[in-house]
Amino acid sequence: MTTVDTPDTTGLGEIARGAARVSVDDKAMLGARADVNQLLPLKYGWAWDKYLAGCDNHWMPTEVAMQADIALWKSEDGLTADERRMLKRNLGFFATAESLVANNVVLAVYRHITNPECRQYLLRQAFEEAVHTHTFQYICESLGLDEGELFNAYREVPSIADKDAWALRYTRNLEDPDFATGTPEADQAFLRDLVAFYVVFEGMWFYTGFAQVLSLGRRNKMVGIAEQYQYILRDESIHLNFGIDCVNQIKLENPHLWTPEFQREVRNMLAEACELEVAYARDTMPRGMLGLSAELCEQYMHFITDRRAGQLGLEPIFGQRENPFPWMSEAMDLKKEKNFFETRVIEYRSGAALDWD
Repeated sequence: MTTVDTPDTTGLGEIARGAARVSVDDKAMLGARADVNQLLPLKYGWAWDKYLAGCDNHWMPTEVAMQADIALWKSEDGLTADERRMLKRNLGFFATAESLVANNVVLAVYRHITNPECRQYLLRQAFEEAVHTHTFQYICESLGLDEGELFNAYREVPSIADKDAWALRYTRNLEDPDFATGTPEADQAFLRDLVAFYVVFEGMWFYTGFAQVLSLGRRNKMVGIAEQYQYILRDESIHLNFGIDCVNQIKLENPHLWTPEFQREVRNMLAEACELEVAYARDTMPRGMLGLSAELCEQYMHFITDRRAGQLGLEPIFGQRENPFPWMSEAMDLKKEKNFFETRVIEYRSGAALDWD
């Protein structure tokens, strides 16, 4: 990978005594000239707003009661065999997916985005990823699940391993300690990473799992897990919107990167990712249940994929205009005074202004 000289982006360089004060015009998403330690003056209000929305969404998994879930899980006829298979595969994907995203945020995204208000949000997101990983530890411990089976699913279940391996391909270049943005090739590699982890991993691949567990909750099954998934879904909605804003801001500041060829590549990424998620849906739901089926999930993923393409300014891929699960939007409505299953009263403030699904 070609490297170029770039300004210090660690924030740990030698202090430039007597240097000019930071100007908004010096701030940029990539290769900024401004001191990354100086949050003010803000340039990107959208990044700060998402940081505040994330703070307003604060929650911890241990606040959610699991007694009803434990009793149902231990009951011989509490869940069907298909529901148990789905839930274990679902938890197996999420248990390590949150850590994969966290590692990417901390080791790649934070390193290369040179804007302090964006980094402020990334610090909040990193904490939320830790909370999400904590959630699956809490569920595993509460239900007495086989932790080796749960946390090794990404190595042992092909439909999960295929998704994780696909995403990790896009951080190979960024793992190079000498990698630096500043060339079209390197900047496009970083954009691919943002698309792979924000738009695909968090914005597409989590949604089948959300629909499955929220469907259980809507039928008064595993309501504690469903409540936690709803909080995760709300967090991920902000993550997704932040990532899309980052991609679009980088495009705006570096239009030479968004070539027709690169746009075709991104559309192909979304199409490939959709196929992998449909395969995961078929694996986790070989038969219909809970008002869901692999076929309905395929329609839903076509709808979600087209929505993500549109958010990036790309043409639809599938032309799926109808959302087969409109109730998923209700689960992300932060204007409610109570959570979806009304077990705990929480107020959500600034998050209500975002476009969630």
